[in-house]
Parts: sequence; structure tokens; C-alpha cells
Amino acid sequence: MKKPRWHRVRKRGLALCEDFLRGREKHCVSACSRFRDRARGDRLWAFSGMDGENTALLFWHHRIFFPVFAARPPGAVPVPRFLGRFLRLNPPHAVQGLPPVTEIFEEALGSLGYEKTDQFDYDLMSLDREPDPASLRAGPAGLVLVKPEMGDLEEMLPLQADYDREEVLPRGSEFKAENSRIGLSGIISREQALAAKLGGRIVGKINTNAESFTRFQIGGVYVHPDYRGLGIARRMTAALSSSLLAQGKAVTLFVKKRNAAARSVYRKVGFELAGDYRICYY
Repeated sequence: MKKPRWHRVRKRGLALCEDFLRGREKHCVSACSRFRDRARGDRLWAFSGMDGENTALLFWHHRIFFPVFAARPPGAVPVPRFLGRFLRLNPPHAVQGLPPVTEIFEEALGSLGYEKTDQFDYDLMSLDREPDPASLRAGPAGLVLVKPEMGDLEEMLPLQADYDREEVLPRGSEFKAENSRIGLSGIISREQALAAKLGGRIVGKINTNAESFTRFQIGGVYVHPDYRGLGIARRMTAALSSSLLAQGKAVTLFVKKRNAAARSVYRKVGFELAGDYRICYY
């Protein structure tokens, strides 16, 4: 029997970590996506029980912690002893995941002197079947959905900037237009995306923002305020989801609990509640 402990994951342990994540994929698509696309500077730790099986993973990517726990209750897994030492050299920007797990790290970070600056709580939603057929026909007459190209960047940039201000930036953060430009350029070049055109004008956008083993995650859903309430977001969500499902993967998203209009749109498309999700910023 091995003593339960946290340990740094090396190459030979990655297969066990993948098996662990696959078993919980529906609730941690972001963590799974970062695991698949590990980059220099990322860190991965596992907590192994007495039988040697992983019962928790902690992934560090771009100053964000992604904790994934199997233990019930999550408190059965201790906070890593190395956390304080690691954070002295690597200050955190955020923790994200299921609330019972993020709460453990919120408390730990607080005890280490890190003050939470903002917190977003979400509904985690899932679509595992074809979207509602009516949603694929939603929207005003003349609405056209197209794959955006780099030539569309300047026209789409105000939508991306407003999305970042309204949905992404935590309280106290400074908006930087260049970050929106860089982010949108990456979306157009690397993600699967749609732009909604009405009367020749781009009035909405949607894109993937993560891909795990068997699921895509969509986000970046934004419609110009002058065109809301017409079914454009519903049509974009249904169309992109249908395309992703045709590629053999299910679809996940998370939406702020306070955004009743968006939650209603996703339910109409066919998304079902899969749980709660939280992002805490520092």
C-alpha cells in the first residue's frame, strides 16, 4: 500500500491522468483541453490514494488552477503542502472548476494572503443530441451565418471587445483593445466560429474555445445590442452545435447564472443543465 500523497506527474503517469479526466470529462472540458494541449510552463500534480489510483488532479496553465477531484466529499483530499512554496514564485490569476472543489482552493489561497477580486458562477450545460430543429431556422429573414475570415477581423473587433468587457474581464481589470484583437485573431485562425450577417453587416459571433477528448466547448456568444431578441444567438448556437456534433463530439458550455436570457436561449436549443461551475479571480 502506498501512502496517499500529492506528487508531480511525469511522462509515465500521463496515461493514468488521462483515464481519470475522461471519467469526469463532462464537468471539466476546460481542464481536459489544457491537458491535451500541454505547453511549456504548465504543471500537473496528482493525488494518489493508498491503492495508487488518482483521486484528484491539479493542473496549472497560464496562472490558472484547474482542480479536478473524484473524492466525495472533496475535502477528503488535502490541500497540497507545496502550494505556498509554488505560489511565492507563481502568483495565481484564477481558479476554475466545480464549486465544491474551487471553494477548497479559495480558502487555501485566502490563508496564503491572496485576496479574491471577483467571482463568476455559471450553469454548466451539455448537448449530446441534435439541436432543436426550430432553433436551426430561428432569426430574422435574411440572416446569414458564415465562417469568418481574417478579412472580417476589423468589423468583428467591436463585438469581441464588447464581449470581453461584458462577459470576460473580472472586476478591477483594465480593458486593453489589443488583447481583444489578439484573442479574435486566434479565434478566427484556430477555432471553429460563425459570424451572423444581416443586411450585409456582421451583428453576432460564436466560437469554440476548448476541445477535450469527446467534447467541444463553445463560448464567445455575442449579438450586437441593437439586434438582440430576434433569435440570432439561438440560430448561431444551434448551427455551430450541429456542426460540432456532426464531427462526432458532444457540446458543452457554461453561462453566467445571472444571464437569464442566455440560459433561456440555450435551453431552447436543447442544452441541459449538467451542474454548476465557478471561476474565481485574484
